[in-house]
Formats: sequence, structure tokens, C-alpha cells
Amino acid sequence: MSLVLYGHPLASFCHKVLIALYENGTPFENRIVDLSDESSRADLFRFWPIGKMPLLRDEARDSTIPETSIIIEYLEQYYPGPLRLLPLEIDRALQVRLWDRFFDHYVQAPMQTLVSNLRRPEGTADEIEVTAAKATLATAYSMIEKQLADKPWISGDSFTMADCAAAPALFYAETLIPFTPEQPNLRAYYDRLLARPSFARALNEARPYFKFYPYKERLPARFRDAAG
Repeated sequence: MSLVLYGHPLASFCHKVLIALYENGTPFENRIVDLSDESSRADLFRFWPIGKMPLLRDEARDSTIPETSIIIEYLEQYYPGPLRLLPLEIDRALQVRLWDRFFDHYVQAPMQTLVSNLRRPEGTADEIEVTAAKATLATAYSMIEKQLADKPWISGDSFTMADCAAAPALFYAETLIPFTPEQPNLRAYYDRLLARPSFARALNEARPYFKFYPYKERLPARFRDAAG
């Protein structure tokens, strides 16, 4: 198989690329990386010494593609499917790229900061980092709520790369900073993302691994049950 995706079922950034692949039914090998296993780790690092996942390897073109947004744009260019995840019209494409980066920088990043601090031994969390991350998420939620006032998906009527970014970011962020009753648009959007078959598939594949998520008790009920 030409395409090989290096990743892990629990990783939110890996979910983002999986959603894009599943949306268009793109054939690929899903190669799970175990960083604690020397052989598995070496398989990833030989292509990308930075060691970050996901990583796409295209054997047919002898190409190695890192970074989620670049991977999705690469797939759009060389392995297009029936659903365009990046519009051809430049102004719409810029909006998609903007919201894609928004979710990566202002939802994913503070969410990961909170998780890393919560995992530290008691009394060793960086409270300045934690406060800043919570404030960023609160601001991001408010901006998303406003953006969704008149549209079903984050950049308009069509599901795009930006929604691929939104789904896993919000899935984990909501376990740390829940949405409020004053954010009905955000809640409804989150529910639409959960119901999207591509994201539902990625989450179902992750079910055996949710027991390793340190805050599994905060996951939606059906995933808490799976985590045990």
C-alpha cells in the first residue's frame, strides 16, 4: 500500500488526519507507533527524527509528510476524494486554513498544556501556565460560539479540514474545561462532530486505549464505559 500513516489511536492530532482519510475513503496502512518499543520507535525516527506523530509516508512518491495540516493538503493534491476538505476558491480556503490553525493553536495547545500539568506530581504544576491555558480555552470557546451562530460547520455549510482539526481538539478539551450552558452553538457543533462517521470511526478505534487517558472519567459516558 502506497500510504502509511504513523500514529497512535489515543493522539488527538492523529485523529485529525484519520478523519480526513476516512472522509474520502483513502486507502492507507495505519501503523501504530509504540515509542517505548525500540523497533517501533526507530521505524518512525528513520523518516522524521523529530519523532512527532502523525507522519505520512508515501512510498509511491518516496515522500515523507509531517504536520497534520500539510498532510491533509498533500492528500487533497495527490489523493483527492469526493469531498474537498480545502475549497478551491481562495477566500474560502483562507478561512478554512485560519480555523484549522485556530483549533491547533488555541484549543489543542492549551488542552495539552492542561493535561501535562495535571499529570505532574501534586504541588508541582505551573500555575501560571495553567491559568493562561484556561483563559485561552475560554476565549476560544467564546469565539467558536460566535462563529457558529449561522452555520453548521466552522467555516460554512461544508465539512472541511478545519472541522477535522476541531473534532479531536474539542473532544479532549471538553474533558478539562466543559462547555457552558451559554454556549449552545458550540455544544450542538460538538454533537455533530461526534456523530460524523469519520470521527466516530476514529474514536471507536481508540476505545481500547482510552483506559490510558489520565482523565478517562471525564470522557463521554460511552467512552468511560469502554475505558474501564
